[in-house]
Amino acid sequence: MNSRQEQLEAFNRLLDIMNDLREKCPWDQKQTLQTLRHLTLEEVYELSDALLNEDLQEIKKELGDVLLHLVFYAKIGSEKGSFDIADVINSLNEKLIFRHPHIYGDVEVKDEEEVKQNWEKLKLKEGNKSVLSGVTKGTPSMVKAYRIQDKVKGIGFEFANAEDAWKKVDEELAEFHAETDLDKKEQELGDVFFSLINYARISGINPDTALERTNNKFIGRFQKMENLALDNNLILADLTLEEMDELWEEAKKTE
Repeated sequence: MNSRQEQLEAFNRLLDIMNDLREKCPWDQKQTLQTLRHLTLEEVYELSDALLNEDLQEIKKELGDVLLHLVFYAKIGSEKGSFDIADVINSLNEKLIFRHPHIYGDVEVKDEEEVKQNWEKLKLKEGNKSVLSGVTKGTPSMVKAYRIQDKVKGIGFEFANAEDAWKKVDEELAEFHAETDLDKKEQELGDVFFSLINYARISGINPDTALERTNNKFIGRFQKMENLALDNNLILADLTLEEMDELWEEAKKTE
């Protein structure tokens, strides 16, 4: 691993390169906060894929891409006379110190849960008007539900255990099946999803990770089905559901 000095030199080189690109590269010169936004989201999703696969070399690569965007935003901020990378890092440092009084102060905690509870309380002291004010509108729905539940847990609004959380799932499922109006049925389905996410979270399962793994598993199996169909000179779209199901089962056996 690199020494602290080598790490600082690498970061300093990145800042120099960013300055060069912004000054000399036509593409980099044209970028704004808004033009970079969707590219940043793409890079974060690519990092997410690498994390799910636990591909360390790919994680290293994608972390670099995300870091480039962070430095780019800071560079644009400095050009606007608003902030630079040092302001970004110093602000982060002060926030971390303030929110970890059990490390940098005299507060004592017994476990991770108390750390999280203190974190949410300190955020309110910083000026947040609501425990949920940090949940952004653009967050994907499943991730947002998880974050909402995790945040309110920080002030004690939580089921006692996973068994109680599952009772809520059963309750919401019954309400969903009993509803006949389509609009209200959609609302009830949302309640079912929210309750399932809550149960998963309390059980120690990340529902977004679980669903993404299932997505990837389905893609893999379906593509094996397509290959099996090709090998047998079959057109998948022309097969009956029963015939496709046979290929599906055959694809599962190859895993």
